[in-house]
Amino acid sequence: MQVIKLNYPDAANQIPADPIVLALGFFDGVHRGHQQVVQAARQEALAQKAKLAVMTFDQHPSVVFQQRDPQQVRYLTTVDEKAELMAEMGVDILYVLHFDAEVGAMPPQTFVDQLIVGLHTQTVVAGFDYTYGPADVANMQKLAIYGHNRFNIIEVPKAVDGREKISSTRIRQAVDAGAIDDANELLGYQYETQGTIVHGEARGRTIGFPTANVAHSNNTRVPGIGIYATMVEVNGTWIPGMASVGRNVTFGDHRPITVEINLLDFKGDIYGTHVKVRWCHRMRGEIKFDGAAGLVEQLKQDEQATRAYFATQPFQATPRLQVMLTTQEVEED
Repeated sequence: MQVIKLNYPDAANQIPADPIVLALGFFDGVHRGHQQVVQAARQEALAQKAKLAVMTFDQHPSVVFQQRDPQQVRYLTTVDEKAELMAEMGVDILYVLHFDAEVGAMPPQTFVDQLIVGLHTQTVVAGFDYTYGPADVANMQKLAIYGHNRFNIIEVPKAVDGREKISSTRIRQAVDAGAIDDANELLGYQYETQGTIVHGEARGRTIGFPTANVAHSNNTRVPGIGIYATMVEVNGTWIPGMASVGRNVTFGDHRPITVEINLLDFKGDIYGTHVKVRWCHRMRGEIKFDGAAGLVEQLKQDEQATRAYFATQPFQATPRLQVMLTTQEVEED
């Protein structure tokens, strides 16, 4: 997959000449609703024998409109993580548009002319609520007016789970609350974060449960306080672990939140190593014990629960997303 970073208006020389089917969205989390948009675009691209392209932004529009600090906006997926997921779904080109004040102020007609038609788009695919400016004048229902018959439009209906829309906001709330099983259900895959192993207090090794302390970037959305069954990719190998997101309240109040993972059946010096963490299942909340003895007993139970979970839920590393559509299926339709 080709990743092209666009900086408006100096983007014309970066755009391939091939006609494309273009899926539009911010795609934070690339959840089940987003996957339906990309799959619809993929089906159309195969039918047209065109390349499948996706356009997203490098930062959330709230950074510009609400003047938020870009280093403090926490995402479900970084641009690199989005790219991994898009590649799994068969996307040929990922356009990452730098969202700044100029893009934010762009009139709807200019957006269509420069960033849809300008990308050599034959068909646009987006969710029913996609906007490219103020919602009352730049919505999917008015896209044909700006398009002037220069491209086709496929509007993907609302994706629901239960009675509620599947949305990035809903998933963020679940992740923040520690409801990782609910978040995974809405995502359609196991939530993943990336970080670096750093030195901690080394308290875990003194009680028989050494931990890898994972430092995440400010933009990463780490699950809420609790104990989780996780899989951690270390130097290309996935290792089961039990993760604690919390303040280690047994050893004092008002401590900073840390991510500490006890890697099962693993020994080695991995300080400074970049790792991926798959958040598979929430086991319990944080408990304050009277001392180390009570904590150790609980950790033994957590280890048994973690092993039991993975015994019944075999882990599959990749691909996280299942691409169900094939060229043959399109031809048969």
